[in-house]
Amino acid sequence: MNSQELLNQLQHSLIVSCQALEDEPLHSSFIMSKMALAAKLGGAAGIRANTVEDIQAIKLEVNLPIIGIIKKDYPNEAVFITPTITEISALAEEGVDIIALDGTDRMRPGHLTFKELLSQAKQKYPEQLFMADVSTLEEGVLAAEAGADIVAPTLAGYTPYSHGVKPLELVKQLVEKVNVPVIAEGNFDTPEKAKQAIELGAHAVVVGSAITRPMTITEKFATAIHHN
Repeated sequence: MNSQELLNQLQHSLIVSCQALEDEPLHSSFIMSKMALAAKLGGAAGIRANTVEDIQAIKLEVNLPIIGIIKKDYPNEAVFITPTITEISALAEEGVDIIALDGTDRMRPGHLTFKELLSQAKQKYPEQLFMADVSTLEEGVLAAEAGADIVAPTLAGYTPYSHGVKPLELVKQLVEKVNVPVIAEGNFDTPEKAKQAIELGAHAVVVGSAITRPMTITEKFATAIHHN
């Protein structure tokens, strides 16, 4: 499947993010693979996953397009979503359909800008699709100009300078300003928000915690009950 066919397959669809960090009860490649299978059975058209190990396990359960990331903390660095060419190479060699990486205006390890890292990646893997996780309209515009194939508002509200940025509003702005597909991601935690994102022109919607993190979902219910 070429890049355009892949994007066509994902158009107006739901992508489910199946991730669990080390300090979470569901942290297990096996569990994430079953989560991905449940997502597929529920109608998901794609999966977003973290680490090569999880992606390999997920591939054994579902034959869906995968957005791959590797979350990696480097000392004294704020960027942690696929932050260097090392993580990009691991994902590309595993064969994920789309590699997502931090597309913010912050420096990456090695004192690289997003544009510099993406240039390295595209030179090394010219056929690979890359998705930029951004936090502001300006970052989205710059990411598209730098060569990102997809832009997503994943980090809206998660950078020090994007507090108050509303993901739905950012989706609307990005759709109007960039000439690449916009995938809505980041706190699209209800069916209504997901549908609205598509209506605003999003190519697809990624939903994570609201589907795949039962601890977080439980906390919302417990908090609501205890506050009454």
